[in-house]
Amino acid sequence: MDQPKLERLLRLMKLLTANTTYNVDQLAERLDMSRRTIYRYIDTFREAGFVIKKTGDCIRLDKESPHFRDISQLVHFTEEEAHILKRAIESIDDTNLLKQNLKKKLYSVYDNKTLADTVVRGHNASNIHRLIEAMEEHREVVLCGYRSGHGGQVRDRRVEPFAFTTNYVEVWCYEPESETCKLFKTARIGVVEIGGAWRWEERHEEGFIDVFRMHGSHHTQVKLELGILAYNLLCEEYPLAERDVEPLGGQRWMLRTEVAGMAGVGRFVVGLLDDVKIVDSPELKAYIGEYLRKFS
Repeated sequence: MDQPKLERLLRLMKLLTANTTYNVDQLAERLDMSRRTIYRYIDTFREAGFVIKKTGDCIRLDKESPHFRDISQLVHFTEEEAHILKRAIESIDDTNLLKQNLKKKLYSVYDNKTLADTVVRGHNASNIHRLIEAMEEHREVVLCGYRSGHGGQVRDRRVEPFAFTTNYVEVWCYEPESETCKLFKTARIGVVEIGGAWRWEERHEEGFIDVFRMHGSHHTQVKLELGILAYNLLCEEYPLAERDVEPLGGQRWMLRTEVAGMAGVGRFVVGLLDDVKIVDSPELKAYIGEYLRKFS
């Protein structure tokens, strides 16, 4: 298989392994492929032993698929981290012979615990290590003395952890009590106690996180026209947003992206009102208006 085809196949695999929202038409549009190509690649996954599941008209690769765990153990960086690393590597001069080797080897030189030690310090490090251990052994944990951001409540939470966000700031868990997958901030955990085996692995699904790092089940499209200051700050602070930006000319750019809520994008816009124009996004305009009235 040539490199462009392999790259497309891997991009599709990445979308399908976390997918809860895409049907074939949406996958074809997002990856700039034909429906026929999407179906052909899905058949390739099926023939290789992966289990294809459908929820309504949405398609995903099931986590119980053979080889799934083997592949996942090679990938230790979040999408945002991978984007930043790719940009850094691409900045190396093409004449440097090490460039291609770096691109090939980068994702297989760290294990989870080694990577955690480079970004987590102090009391939180031991909790992160216990969470990694629980994930590797498919065991539930108790987040003892978890401090909720809603109402400041402090209590124990029994959950099944299965994935981290960037730099281990949050952990995706299935919570049997609420029967939902949730994000828990690792800094708010008192102590992690490892318990018995997972019982609800089939329900483990990472939810939607927008480019402003907000999560939720609700998707809303926003369109922002950006000046040079807003564009530069956006790309520096929220690297994944760069893929949703297109140049308009005259040092102006258009951001078209889906958000999980207005809080993240709202904070960005409020800080740059002189350099951002809200385009065809009534929900965001209403949020900004209410925000300014509340704090003016």
